Amino acid sequence: MSSHPSPRPVADLFAADGRLLAIPRRPARRAALLAHLAETLFESGRVYRETEVNEALRTVHADYPALRRYLVVGGFLARTKDGAAYHRQQTAPFPGGAAPVVA
Repeated sequence: MSSHPSPRPVADLFAADGRLLAIPRRPARRAALLAHLAETLFESGRVYRETEVNEALRTVHADYPALRRYLVVGGFLARTKDGAAYHRQQTAPFPGGAAPVVA
């Protein structure tokens, strides 16, 4: 018998209307969500302005600045030093895809 429950699907984090119910606190669960958002909201190889990133994230949750920050800190999105342009990273740089906890 395993001491760890089987992972729940990311779809469990969304309401029927497609909006995110809450941003998970557990790093592994949040990392799974961030990977899903990066894959579904942002095309690989495309450069996005900050306003475009905000608009995309606003479609799923009101706290789009937190989601944007988690995506960058977690390595799912990269941004230029001036914060004006973003692009999707191919893979998250953290082992197992776990994003660090951000206060």
